[in-house]
Amino acid sequence: MFFFNRNSPEDEMKRAKAAYEKVISLTEDTREARSMKMRMGLLCRAHVDKTFVAGAEQTAAWQDKAALALANREPLPEEPQAARFQKIKSGETEVYVYMPDEFVNDIFALGAKYQRTQITAVQAIDAVQNIVNQLCRYELGLEEPFQALTFLREELEAQAKAEEEARQAQAGADGDGDV
Repeated sequence: MFFFNRNSPEDEMKRAKAAYEKVISLTEDTREARSMKMRMGLLCRAHVDKTFVAGAEQTAAWQDKAALALANREPLPEEPQAARFQKIKSGETEVYVYMPDEFVNDIFALGAKYQRTQITAVQAIDAVQNIVNQLCRYELGLEEPFQALTFLREELEAQAKAEEEARQAQAGADGDGDV
């Protein structure tokens, strides 16, 4: 009987970490090296977004469990932790992407702070972008850092546009009765 040769998640994670480490160790400035760095940057961008969202979502779930535990006079559950590996859709497949703890822990914590409304969306974007700038410049060696939290930026833009349209509609309604 024929079995598909599938790698275990542990093997895929080892491969993801090795790929990351290979990219950050590149010293030559060839087209191939730049291409590898750019691809890793794109994968890391998806990791950053997923890590931030995980920080927010897991914190929300933890808050619910903690409130229930407090109400039942039970010990608090352990707080959620950031993951070094995220499964990212890349083309038709999913791949594991690795990022070091120093980055994922901070990004996850910012997602948690955002969920707890300890920081605004703009503060979250700025703080995560600062982390991404460091990742891109000093780890990946990218001259141009990628834009962090695009989904949150787009959400803010849509909100601002809706508020502006509402203001214009209100101003138009206020001016209709004046002669």
